[in-house]
Amino acid sequence: MKIPDNTKIQNTDLKVKDLVASLYFYSELMGFKIIAQTKNSAQLSANGSLPYILQLTEDKNAIHKPNGTTGLFHVAIRLPNRAELARVFLRLFSNKIKFQGFSDHLVSEAIYLQDPDENGLELYADRPREEWPYNMGQVEMATLPLNLNTITDELKDRHEWSGIHPETDIGHIHLCVSDIKKTQNFYSFILGMNVTNSAYNGAMFFSAGGYHHHIGTNIWSSKNSSPAPENSVGLQSYTVKVPDKEYIELILKRAEESGLLLNPFDGKKAEIKDFDGNKIFLVF
Repeated sequence: MKIPDNTKIQNTDLKVKDLVASLYFYSELMGFKIIAQTKNSAQLSANGSLPYILQLTEDKNAIHKPNGTTGLFHVAIRLPNRAELARVFLRLFSNKIKFQGFSDHLVSEAIYLQDPDENGLELYADRPREEWPYNMGQVEMATLPLNLNTITDELKDRHEWSGIHPETDIGHIHLCVSDIKKTQNFYSFILGMNVTNSAYNGAMFFSAGGYHHHIGTNIWSSKNSSPAPENSVGLQSYTVKVPDKEYIELILKRAEESGLLLNPFDGKKAEIKDFDGNKIFLVF
């Protein structure tokens, strides 16, 4: 059996220090819609309906994620096209949000920033799949300068704003990991994703269905390190939608053999962890 082609990242759960500040950033500025909220948690999506894309859980006593620990590198929010990427960029720019970088990855065009808790974010739009370059059977990616004018020139009205586009989703998760070989063992051999790019020094990328990557991993600042403390802000878990119950059971069998099964499949959801302790829900 192979992992279904339409496997995707469904949502990400983040711990935050101040829910009000986080909702201002994600909802008021970025335009995600709040679909459920309690005193210290909220779920957001782009179209106002379930499934949620982001779940934010407040812990006022949380600490910042220490440098050099494993965990989240960034959540990559995928816009449906270049114009919608430009729209969100200009919205954030006009509200004086600081950006960390702008990159042309050959397969996509990306903008980098942080949320109020310094969780890494990538906002990106894919180039058409037929334009993606390949080298030695792998998707070729690079980190080249991005000409922002080519992005913003897509907009006819730079002041139009009605929220983030409803087709926005999570394109991928990028993780800081402790060991690339262990990471490959988990994401390739246990989860069953294909290695799509191993050409970056200290990094490896994995996907289903020929996508450039659903999971990115690197050891650039986290080689041989430990997970962030439990009371750190950042990634609590993420969810992978796998539309095949038999394949989910196969993943769970492999995970159990490696001591990585947390909760068995109840017909809808199961929970496992990778070798760095990142919690992953598998949903049908």
